Amino acid sequence: MALKACNVVVHDLNETAHSLDVTAASLYEAIAQALAALRGHEWVRDIGKGLTTVTVKVRHTEVTHVVKMQDFENWLNRGGKSPADIVLKTRLRQMLGMDKQ
Repeated sequence: MALKACNVVVHDLNETAHSLDVTAASLYEAIAQALAALRGHEWVRDIGKGLTTVTVKVRHTEVTHVVKMQDFENWLNRGGKSPADIVLKTRLRQMLGMDKQ
């Protein structure tokens, strides 16, 4: 997949919006990069799970995606369907500090 410039907006539990620019090959990779960058940042409170949404805006041909955290986490925790999918999920789990394979 080709890399795309994206803007990712994540809301913390105080409803504060945090916006980041990332370059990613997929929607879920953009989310993982943003979550990894926000983790431990002193200005960011806890990020919700479940129905909390993350907004990803692709910059080239501008497209906006809104994803529930539970959908992202379910996808990340499911087994991969292809070798490329397995490699991607493993890399994203490592990016997020998750030990699951």
